[in-house]
Amino acid sequence: MGHGWEGVVLKLMRGKDFEFTVTGAEEVSEHFRRVHFTDGGMLALTGVHPTMWVRIWFDNAGKPHQRAYTLVDPDPAAGTFSLEFALHEGCASDWARKAQPGDTVEATLQGTGFSAPDPLPSRLFVIGDPASLPAINSLLDALPKVPATIWFETTHASDEDLPLRLDSAHHEVHRVPRREAGGHLVEQVKSALPGLLGDPSGAYVWIACDTTTTRTLTAYARKDLALPKDRVNALGYWRAA
Repeated sequence: MGHGWEGVVLKLMRGKDFEFTVTGAEEVSEHFRRVHFTDGGMLALTGVHPTMWVRIWFDNAGKPHQRAYTLVDPDPAAGTFSLEFALHEGCASDWARKAQPGDTVEATLQGTGFSAPDPLPSRLFVIGDPASLPAINSLLDALPKVPATIWFETTHASDEDLPLRLDSAHHEVHRVPRREAGGHLVEQVKSALPGLLGDPSGAYVWIACDTTTTRTLTAYARKDLALPKDRVNALGYWRAA
């Protein structure tokens, strides 16, 4: 499958192409599926870092369509990893629902990158949802001893049970039902965060929700709470319809 103009742009930006092969899949919930892969040699070439992601290519009525997914439990020695799909309407979810051993999918590695804050923060604040769950877990794994408060937005009842990798000694999670197109989450974070923040220079805020919510909370953290730019990491993971 050709990758169209997006593929050309990624090539110009030194994107590297790989082919992944499905080895299995599991239903985490009715709206969330984990698919296991061999990596086509990628991890041995690139190494691994926290929140590492790849662009996966899907066929959308004959046209190439790419979406970014965070690697789950990448193992460079074995050349394996998993991807997790928050299921909804669309060609990526359709593919994930049907994925079975032996299926292959094309991928491009370009744009990924994350460095742990230096010095390490005294407090971590994480705001996300099922689409960013793999990245949240990767971040918590990378900073295991940093106390963290997590706001996790849920859409379905089954989202309440999605596997956040929590350490009861260091992590506190608030599950927030999605209402008002993300407005309820914004309200909850704005209500609680100032009282928890302490010294802004010692905090680290990581935001990965729908694009509008992410922009709103990023502006709030930087302007209203005066967090230094390098202490806020934000990326809009999806666009609300």
